[in-house]
Amino acid sequence: MEEELLRPMCQMSDQTVIRSNLNLGEIGLTNSRVALVVVRLAAFVATATLVTLLYAHILRRLVEQWIQDPNYSHGFFVPVFCLWFAWQKRRSILSAISAPAATGLVVILAALMMLIAGVFGAELYLSRTSLLFLIAGLVICFFGWRIFRTILLPWSILFLAVPLPAIILNQISLPLQLDASRLASAMLTLLGVPVLREGNIIALPSLTLDVAQACSGLHSLVSLITLAVLYGCVFEPKLSRRLFLIFVAIPIAVVANAFRIVGAGILGSYWRGAAEGFVHLFSGVVIFICSLVLLLTLHSAMRWLGKSAPVGPS
Repeated sequence: MEEELLRPMCQMSDQTVIRSNLNLGEIGLTNSRVALVVVRLAAFVATATLVTLLYAHILRRLVEQWIQDPNYSHGFFVPVFCLWFAWQKRRSILSAISAPAATGLVVILAALMMLIAGVFGAELYLSRTSLLFLIAGLVICFFGWRIFRTILLPWSILFLAVPLPAIILNQISLPLQLDASRLASAMLTLLGVPVLREGNIIALPSLTLDVAQACSGLHSLVSLITLAVLYGCVFEPKLSRRLFLIFVAIPIAVVANAFRIVGAGILGSYWRGAAEGFVHLFSGVVIFICSLVLLLTLHSAMRWLGKSAPVGPS
């Protein structure tokens, strides 16, 4: 009686072992190779822990900037997305594990030199991006170049979470201010509203609008480009269409910001509170949502056109 009861349990355990071996075989991992991978993974985790301690101060300041700088409030989401994306590709990543590459030490050395230069030169961008290159070097050193090529896309996306240097942001922000002012002035003129523009100052009959740096549209531009990259990675397999989504996000953000300024000018002529305070901030959220919807609509139309296009002779 006991033998009859134990026989199905033994068969179930044997089937479980067979399934696990099959799963390992599907990704090209034998038991001996699994042991080596586990040892290298443990060494990688231990090294990554030391790296985290080394970069603790830099990471703390980076998180503080994510909290304080509205242009990079998406920084919290980017690493989470990259981990999720890598998890979805885990089979490809595991099957790409190869012999350790000594050239990874060169990448690690270059990353440490970037860190030293960034710390002593007080250049936050250099010291922060050195962490990404150090991670790349560790992956190459422990698991080989093949696996790094497999995770190249999520690794590259991590750069979107690193704030650009202020000197570069200022070079981008000023042209955005002027372009938004010109476009908004042209729209108001088409609507029959008398406008006098001097630089980024728009003078209306009953109101003067100052398109300041905060109203340049840089925040919506950075956020929209980031969302276009993440959305393209998940929902668009073709590289050409991904690039199209990224590039088309730029004019969408600029035109949307001009519409926001036009709305603030028209509503502000009747109610001054519309051009400042909560209403002004809320209008920015609404305009950004409209921009995102327009971007998704363009992608849907692009995919529909691609499906309906006639297929040529093979």
